[in-house]
Amino acid sequence: MAGALAAALSAGAPVVIICAMDEESAPFNEFLTEVSAVSTPLAGVSARRGRLAVGDGGAIDAVLVTSNIGLVAAASAASWATGEFAPAAVISAGTGGGLPADISVGDIAVAEACTYGTADATEFGYERGQVPRQPVRFESSPELVAAALAGIPGSSAGALRVGRILSGDTFVTTRNVADMREAFPDAVATDMESCAISQTASAFGVPFISVRGISDLCGPSAGQDFHMGVDEAAAHSRDAVRALLAAL
Repeated sequence: MAGALAAALSAGAPVVIICAMDEESAPFNEFLTEVSAVSTPLAGVSARRGRLAVGDGGAIDAVLVTSNIGLVAAASAASWATGEFAPAAVISAGTGGGLPADISVGDIAVAEACTYGTADATEFGYERGQVPRQPVRFESSPELVAAALAGIPGSSAGALRVGRILSGDTFVTTRNVADMREAFPDAVATDMESCAISQTASAFGVPFISVRGISDLCGPSAGQDFHMGVDEAAAHSRDAVRALLAAL
């Protein structure tokens, strides 16, 4: 291990992994040992702590949080978990919608940065996706992005797509996908949690990354498979997260 984040892991700080749904957190349970339930003060939020297997015989301390769907639910869970566990890193995991025209279900979207895709204060001079007086982009940890590039292509997960992940409270569908692609040409996926978790991690000064398995295509073309079961896409996310952590 090398780098500040890896040093924090070596010192015993856990990684907090946040999923929105039980179906997204469930695949991690297969690789989580020495498990203990964690009491949470938030309604609808559950957490488990244990040792997550990440490589050939390796394991790290991890807290697996299931937050519920949406920006507020994700930010609330991230704030509680970050304050409670002082983690080495926070990872947003689970499933997402594929945005580029050439992405496939089962691929892995890794966030170099996150943006609120549905935010629009351009009438007042802000950039598309920028909440007033906030950054346009909440950047991921360069150390975690480098680990993703080094580790994930060798995993059993799908093809790796690295770019921006957009979060919001509306779905991107065939109706509005062209507008989103034009406004955010570097975006690889959409979800309803990652940017809120990224903003929270940034406020706490904790390294962050989002790793999502593509379960649906925002604007499928004729002949494309456009849907994969949540459990299968979430397992791809889990494999990618474990590969990333093993590469640190």
